Amino acid sequence: MSVTATPAPLTLPAQVGALRPIAATLVERMRHEAMTVPTDWVIEYGDYQNGGWHTLSLLNDTGDPRDVMIRDCPTPTGTSLLRQMPAVSELLDSLGLKYMWVRLARLDAGSFLWEHRDYGELSAVERHRLHVPLVSNSSAYLVLGGTKVHMGVGRVWRLTPTVPHGVCNLFGPQRMHLMLDCYADEALHAFLDGGECDPAGAQPLPVPSPTNLDEQLATARGLAELGYDQAAETGLLELFYRYAMPEGQVYDLIVNMYASLHRDEDAVRWRTKKNTMLGRN
Repeated sequence: MSVTATPAPLTLPAQVGALRPIAATLVERMRHEAMTVPTDWVIEYGDYQNGGWHTLSLLNDTGDPRDVMIRDCPTPTGTSLLRQMPAVSELLDSLGLKYMWVRLARLDAGSFLWEHRDYGELSAVERHRLHVPLVSNSSAYLVLGGTKVHMGVGRVWRLTPTVPHGVCNLFGPQRMHLMLDCYADEALHAFLDGGECDPAGAQPLPVPSPTNLDEQLATARGLAELGYDQAAETGLLELFYRYAMPEGQVYDLIVNMYASLHRDEDAVRWRTKKNTMLGRN
């Protein structure tokens, strides 16, 4: 049975949008800073990725750029890294927003952030996430709601991170974004109402047939039987970036794979991981 594609959406999913443009000269200055200034990148949130997502903080509550585990921070301070990036400082000052945390994020070629929700532990206060792409390529895209979205350079983007989403950079080069976590106030709501475009970079993913999923599961099970657990798990996790998958289905496939092999502890481990990744604890 062939895989059938869903109809192309006329607009982006409601949880993501491209907002106001940024002056090309400022983008070039920020890109140069991002490519030349940062060092000692940090790999954090290891369970959420395959090892190629690196971050550094520009605004946080300690001033240390390597402190990247976000938390509530009503009065953030500029880190030593931000003081070396005047163009980025100029952008942050110009937006006039109440920041909680600001990071520079790098996604290397062949890297994935697995399907997840953010802000699960920060639900008491309204906040929003903005992305400012500085370096990107056509194989680097966000996936949510069965749609892949290439977040193009030159605009500020909004993302609702409490919906299941994932990010990949299939072939490179590196993808670099500024990630601005902001508290909700009048300035932010006015900014979010500033208009959106409907970029050509949004494409629906095809829906997999049951036969196709059975074949993928059989392949993964064969790898696990040979002792290649990581390859088996990764192959199933990557389906999220190829097909329109219901929430958590890739995790269910891994659970089913281990259950069919009578590896109950591994099945329980992945059932727990699904709950963690999707904020169901």
